[in-house]
Amino acid sequence: MKILSIETSCDETAAAVVEDGRKVLSSVIASQVEEHKLYGGVVPEIASRRHAEAIVPVFKTALADANLTMEDIDAIAVTHAPGLIGALLVGVNFAKGLSLSGGKPLIPTHHLRSHIASNYISHTELKPPFMCLVVSGGHSHIVMVYDYTKMKVIGKTRDDAAGEAFDKAARTMGMSYPGGIEMDRVAELGNEKAFEFPRPTVKDAPYDFSFSGLKTSVINLIHNIKQKGGEIPKEDICASFRFAVVDLLVSNFIKAAKDYNVNRLVVAGGVSANSLLRKRLDEEAQKNGFTFYKPDMSVCTDNAAMVGSQGYYEYLSGNIADLSLNAVATLPIDYR
Repeated sequence: MKILSIETSCDETAAAVVEDGRKVLSSVIASQVEEHKLYGGVVPEIASRRHAEAIVPVFKTALADANLTMEDIDAIAVTHAPGLIGALLVGVNFAKGLSLSGGKPLIPTHHLRSHIASNYISHTELKPPFMCLVVSGGHSHIVMVYDYTKMKVIGKTRDDAAGEAFDKAARTMGMSYPGGIEMDRVAELGNEKAFEFPRPTVKDAPYDFSFSGLKTSVINLIHNIKQKGGEIPKEDICASFRFAVVDLLVSNFIKAAKDYNVNRLVVAGGVSANSLLRKRLDEEAQKNGFTFYKPDMSVCTDNAAMVGSQGYYEYLSGNIADLSLNAVATLPIDYR
């Protein structure tokens, strides 16, 4: 089954063709990062306009790269939630048009479920059940994946997401957007023990995260150094902050896996590209006898191939939409 998939939840306009949920026939991404760098983050209105400009050429290129026409496509999958509402609407309405004009089934797909599905592309042998750490700019979740479309959130952030904390800390040091990527690079040059940042916990919720206090701690440190006229030791701050964030993520994730007696672990989302997070999870998995899966770097960040993969399993579960489908800014990963 060949699925044409569309992704426009934030600042990447993407289209792909995926066969049977595992084989990527084409994947095209038009990024807006350079433009949003000017503002230090994604400007929703600009993102929506750029999606409207890029969606048709990206769609055409995805079909051409797969050497297919719309007659060869069996269904249309589209990210309908969660994300920037204006950006989502561009993709949803375009997909609805394709569905109507071609008489193809329309598959609504959840953005975070799609991030998890990036591992089905990278590891064709991977099947549920497993436990997944989903970490991105807007989300930090520990999810028990019972089946391809049956999931339960067992831990989540109570405030900022891990990626958001990275980006805000990086911005305070004058690093360009997306700050998390730059911070990861600079951290490799620093001493992770140079500064001791807090490890916030949530009372009566051992798997939940809280990054707000940690973020405030590093921002206050940077402001204090500036006020005293000192030079900011970026390398050491980046290394220490990254170490603290990763320590929180890994500690809660491994605790949840042990408590739930799960031996297959997965990581997904944009922050899954973080080099220290990948390394620490590899080490903890080996130490505790877990089997650990991480997505290829090419599918860590937003793309349409992961949407096509998850869309296939949504289709098999009967999750088909009609033309009343709308974009939704917020929607739990374990909806339905």
